[in-house]
Amino acid sequence: MPRTPAPVYLDEDVSVVVAAILRARGFEAVTTRDAGQLGRSDFQQLTFGAETGRVLLTHNRVDFERLHGEWLGADRSHAGIVIARRRPPGDLAARVGRLLTRLAAEDLKNQLLYV
Repeated sequence: MPRTPAPVYLDEDVSVVVAAILRARGFEAVTTRDAGQLGRSDFQQLTFGAETGRVLLTHNRVDFERLHGEWLGADRSHAGIVIARRRPPGDLAARVGRLLTRLAAEDLKNQLLYV
C-alpha cells in the first residue's frame, strides 16, 4: 500500500454511493455536496481539488482533458484527475480503490488517468 493514499474529490456527476463505498474501504472521499461546491464550474471544481490536495474523480472526459492541458500549460499544479467511464457504483469504487492502492498521492500529482 502507498505511504499516503490520495484523498479523492468526486465531482457532482459521480454518484455519492461511490464516495460511501470508498470511505467504507478506508479511503478519504468527499463529494461536491459534502464540500459545499454544488453548481460550481469544472474549473472551480479542479481548483477546489487542487487547493485541498484531492484527486478529482469525474465522468466528464472532454472538459477535464482540456483543463488538464490548460493547467499544465500555465504551469499550474493539481492533485490529479481520474476520468471514469460510467459504471455501477460498486464497480467504479473498486477500480478507483485499486488505483489509490497502487499509487501514492505524490504519484498522482498533475496526472490524468482513466479507470
